[in-house]
Amino acid sequence: MKIVIALGGNALLKRGEPMTHDVQRANIRVAAKAIAPVAQQHQVVLAHGNGPQVGLLALQSSAYKEVEAYPLDVLGAQTEGMIGYMIEQELGNLLPFEVPFATILTMVEVDPNDPAFKNPTKFVGPVYEKEEADQLKAEKGWVFKQDGAKWRRVVPSPLPKRIFEIRPIKWLLEHGTMVICAGGGGIPTMYEAGKERWLTGIEAVIDKDLASELLARELGADLFVIATDVDGVYLDWGKPEQRILGRVTIEELRAHPFPAGSMGPKVEAAIQFVEKTGKRAAIGSLQDIEKIVTGEAGTNVYP
Repeated sequence: MKIVIALGGNALLKRGEPMTHDVQRANIRVAAKAIAPVAQQHQVVLAHGNGPQVGLLALQSSAYKEVEAYPLDVLGAQTEGMIGYMIEQELGNLLPFEVPFATILTMVEVDPNDPAFKNPTKFVGPVYEKEEADQLKAEKGWVFKQDGAKWRRVVPSPLPKRIFEIRPIKWLLEHGTMVICAGGGGIPTMYEAGKERWLTGIEAVIDKDLASELLARELGADLFVIATDVDGVYLDWGKPEQRILGRVTIEELRAHPFPAGSMGPKVEAAIQFVEKTGKRAAIGSLQDIEKIVTGEAGTNVYP
């Protein structure tokens, strides 16, 4: 099978962990051990989140006062290279030597008139206490929203329209390459109004799950997996009566609301893929990835 796996940000950096290289490397090593057995049996394409990483780079960039801070699209490109490098290396240490790898810097088109630009919702960077968040808001003009008991920066999250590098990704797959692409939802780009085919970056972060769904669909994937830090989609999450959804239809999923800042985009992406392709999507824990592929674990979504 051809499987697109979208690695959640928690596969790279768990909530509350220090954003050091060693911590991220250790988490990616764990992720690689889970993915390698699947990659030996199937053609796997990897996408990944980058919220903590792009937020950290934004902080580092803004700390150097002599140069204007780099925009989010450039920082997103940096995280694609950084995270892709570590994934390639850790998977390469586990898979046969002859397996080729490639990390593709992936530009994704968004609509400049997307309503997301008027309502930032995408969490990036570390969590803060309220006082720290208020200070950064005053200093940098950032927008913050509550994330659990803490506060995090939020930025616009427009919908992905087109993956510009889809052709070279397909060419690499045709030659047996394991591709890491669309990292962090891809680099947000748009065509400037009034100019013919003039592409430019934009200050935003595209939702990783929605971009990965578009990637899976355009690659003709047989299965789309969203790997996260929970073992599936739950109803009444956090309550005594919470229960996991195993095998569900898109109609059953649509009957329940899910939080926009966490499980909502994952459910929406799974529904879109199943609805538009008639194939299966699954949401579950990275540690269960082998069983998710066989349909024995996670929340499996069918037409």
